[in-house]
Amino acid sequence: MNVVERAKAPTPKFFKVLRTIGLALLAVSGSIVAAPVALPAVVVTVAGYAAVAGGVLSAVSQITVDDTLRQAQDDTRGIKKDEVKPEPDVGGNG
Repeated sequence: MNVVERAKAPTPKFFKVLRTIGLALLAVSGSIVAAPVALPAVVVTVAGYAAVAGGVLSAVSQITVDDTLRQAQDDTRGIKKDEVKPEPDVGGNG
């Protein structure tokens, strides 16, 4: 499963909540960093770290996949998972 398929696959409810929290954290910290007023350096620094944390939280939450929902969608579309077949023994140990 590549990244695009993971992004389009269904996300569990818990990770949807985390994604929303991450986006809110990113928005608030972005507003603080871009504020036109002079803020203490520590506030701007913490806001920068919060922006990174919010972005990572949102990205990881977006690509987390609920396999049971994905399998149900694949079943309704008629997509079957490829079965792994064992390779024949070519070692010559016998």
